[in-house]
Formats: sequence, C-alpha cells, structure tokens
Amino acid sequence: MMKSKRLAAGLLAVLTAFSVAGCGSSDDSTSASKASDDTSKAADSVADDNYDFSHETVVSVEDTSDIEGLDGVPDEEKELVWLSYFDINPTRANPEIRTDLDLFQKKGGSIKYDKTNSLEKYTKLADEILAGSPPDMFWYEGNMTFPYNVTRGMFQSVDKIIDFDSDLWKDVKELADTFVLNGEHYVAPINLVTTTVLTYDKDLLEAAQLDDPYELWKNGEWNWNTWEEMMSEFVNGATGDEVRYGVYGWFAQFIYYSTGETLIKFDSDKQEYYNNIDNPDLERAAQFLYDLDKKQLNYHADWIGDCAQCFNDNVLFYAMGPWASSADHTPKDGASWGNVPIPSDPTKDKNYIVPDVNAYMWVAGSKKDAAMKIWNECAKIVYTDDKYKQIDREKFNSSNPNWTEEMYEVAWDLLYTDYYTMISDPCNAINTEISDNDAATNDSKKAVARLMYDSVMESDEDGAQYSWTQLKEMYKPVFDRGIKEINDMYKKFLSGEKIDLKDESKAE
Repeated sequence: MMKSKRLAAGLLAVLTAFSVAGCGSSDDSTSASKASDDTSKAADSVADDNYDFSHETVVSVEDTSDIEGLDGVPDEEKELVWLSYFDINPTRANPEIRTDLDLFQKKGGSIKYDKTNSLEKYTKLADEILAGSPPDMFWYEGNMTFPYNVTRGMFQSVDKIIDFDSDLWKDVKELADTFVLNGEHYVAPINLVTTTVLTYDKDLLEAAQLDDPYELWKNGEWNWNTWEEMMSEFVNGATGDEVRYGVYGWFAQFIYYSTGETLIKFDSDKQEYYNNIDNPDLERAAQFLYDLDKKQLNYHADWIGDCAQCFNDNVLFYAMGPWASSADHTPKDGASWGNVPIPSDPTKDKNYIVPDVNAYMWVAGSKKDAAMKIWNECAKIVYTDDKYKQIDREKFNSSNPNWTEEMYEVAWDLLYTDYYTMISDPCNAINTEISDNDAATNDSKKAVARLMYDSVMESDEDGAQYSWTQLKEMYKPVFDRGIKEINDMYKKFLSGEKIDLKDESKAE
C-alpha cells in the first residue's frame, strides 16, 4: 500500500467523526520524503478547507445550565490557544459552528488556532514551550503522546480541572485510569471512536448461503473460529474463473488486542514498562493471523478506501473505521450492508479493545485552568447528554440514509456499553523507533510495534513470511532499547528532573 495514500486517507478517516487522532496507518511507500510531504499537504488542506463534520453536531443549540460560565475570569484567560493541524473554528468549507464550540462561546470562551502540520506538531510545541509562550491545548494522539511526550514534560495533569467521579466523566474513568503516571491523570477522554469494524455486503453472504455474522455476534458466537470458518467457506465456494477473498483492511492489530494483551505493558507496582512479547496469548494471536494468510483469506491489494470497491472485488469483509462506509463512502440505494465487531478471542470471557480516544491534552505551562475546565466539559457533554447525542444521530442519518440501526449500534454505540473491556496500548508512544510510523525509515515505512503486529501476514521483498518466533528474535533488542529509554525518562519525570526539549525535539 502506498504510504501517502494511507496517510491522507487516514487523516480524512479520523477527521470524520471528530477523530483526528492518528491511527498509525502508515504502510508501504516508494518515497519517504514524498509521503511526508503529501501528509503535510493533506493535513493543511483538511485543516483549511476539507474538515468533514459528517458525524459532528454543528447546529446551534441552547445553552446548558449543567456547565458554569467564565464570568469573573479575566478576558485574557478566556481564550484558549489550540496548537494543531486542524481548526476547531469554522472553516470556509464548513462555516457552521460545532456544538462544543457553540457551547463554549456561550460560556464566554473562545479558541485561537495556532496552525502547524501533522509531522511538525511536537517540534513546534517544544519550541513554544521553550520560548515561554506555550499553547493551552494539543490534540491527544496515540502516536507519541502518552507516555512518551508526557514524560518529556510537555503536558500537565488534568486532575485539578476534571473530576472523573462526577456524572459527566464517570463513564470514562476506567479508561482514564490507564493514562496515569505517578498517580495523576493526563488524558481525559471526551469520546471514543471505533477504530475498526468488519463491514460486509449481505448480498454476497446470501449468494454464498452463509449465516449473517451479525446474528452470530448477537448470539455470542462471533469469534476467531467462526470468522475463519465463514471466510474459508466463502473463498472455497468460488467456481470457474471467479476469485474470492475473505478480508481486506486493518485488523491484525485488533486480533492481538482481543486477547487483552499488548506488546509492552506497565507494571504499576514497579512503576516501569516491561517487554510482553513472550506472552503466549500474543503468540496464539500471531499464529491465527499467520494461518489466515497461508490459507489466502487475506486480500493483499493496493489501498482500497471504499467498501463498495472492496465488495466489487469479491472480498467478504472490509476491515476499517466507520468512516470508510459512511459520508462519501456510504451505501447507495439498494445496497444492503452490515457491521460486526472484530471477532473475540474464543479463549477469553471478555471482549477487549483499544479504542480511538479523543481528548485535549493540557499543555505544560498553560495557566488557563477555568477555560480548560469549561472547554473540556463543553466537548464532553456533546457525547454524554441525550439531547446533543440525538442531534448528532439525526445529522448522521440524514447523510447516511441506508445505514441500519444495527450498523450504527456496532459502529458508534457499542463502545458505550459494557460489552467491551477497554485497554490502552503503550506501544503507541514508547520511542521513535518503536512507535512513530511517520519517522520510520525501513522499507515498509512502519515503526517496529506496527511491524510486529502486522508482519506475520505480510511477506518481505524476497517473498519471505516471518513467524512470530522469527519476529521476536529480530525485534527484541529494539524493544529492550525502547523500554530502557522510556523507563529512564520516566525515572527523571518522577524525580522532577527536567528533560531538555531542545535536545529531544528530534525524537518526535
């Protein structure tokens, strides 16, 4: 897959549904420099002209008494400086005001856009902190935010402005507790986004006389085994010159997550990160994925960013975020699609997931406590209060008239039920070599964690497909170095020792 296409598409994906957090979707490329340039241009273009509010409430709403105002706060402390590669304020292409911003303005606040691009965001943040003029807010991204840039001292705890036991925040407290260092919270999730669902064409299923996977899921029968069996039956049922495939897209990482394990974990007793690659559950997931590929159930193709195109290629399941089946990619009249979650691990009694987290990091040095508190509340209530959620749902339905209730349930509602057990993945922000796909210089243009998660399903340039054992042998030294680096930084963080951001700025 071309990296530039994946990055640009990934940007649009996460912008849709207010999820601008990077999903780590950096894949093959013929030119690293061109990919970086394309990404920067894509980010700038999206920020200026193409911000997609297809799943965002943008109509003006009445004020809410549930959030206090900024009366009595000095005027200069009512404006929050927002450093990012996309603007919260209305743009030329989308002149309507977002609901969260509308509420914030009704409370007396405003947001000033401090523009950067997706590849230089941390460098500019470090520069502004060092210059003594830090912004107030920065978008949470799995890519290099927590724990890496928190331990570098770029962000401050949100505990004095957010009460996770309050009615507004208690639904995300358990997840927020996974973003704790030295007993303090640094990430306050305002909403959660399903990173990947399996979308399918019911007409393909019916023609192949297969059960509807949604019904299997509702009956508690949707797991690795039933998924593989269904794909095998579909692929093996091809006749004549017909070629069929089981699945295309981004799913390997989430099979590992479904075990409840990640490559690196945090030991809260020892207060240190440790290498988890020898965990037998991860090896079992790797073997499952390896076998899927050996059975030719995985569709190896160039970038496919649209469900309909995937189904036209006789692929049974399209694994991607809901952005790829909505808005510009929504099913046409007459189409009949369905969604199911990533299948569960058949040996586990819980359904584990690492969700996309939308949150606003509070930058170190910002003194605007009241405005940050109220902005976060305005952003959170949009996804908590029923009246705002209903507006959001109605807008989504108007843009996606052929989505069913069942599709919406899986894509948007399921994360807010007790179906999932939420976990977070430290691999997203350990160090540049392990975590930062944008900085990868290898042939695949993937950071090492992503390579580990993906590589049992891929072949190298010589056609070799690596086993989990081989991958562990190749990358264990890299993980050991990265874990030592993050633990050393964390020790400095705990001791209060300052890290030189100027020296570290190249490690973004």
